[in-house]
Amino acid sequence: MKLLRGVAALGIAKKVYSEARKPENQARIKSAVDKARSRGNRSR
Repeated sequence: MKLLRGVAALGIAKKVYSEARKPENQARIKSAVDKARSRGNRSR
């Protein structure tokens, strides 16, 4: 069971990594990170 969970996690991580390499998704990720950082700085 644990081996199956590890294989599933590896498959998901591979998919996330391949999607994150696409330029349009990199821009989306960058804007989301900037938005989260600005939210975090506001509350301090």
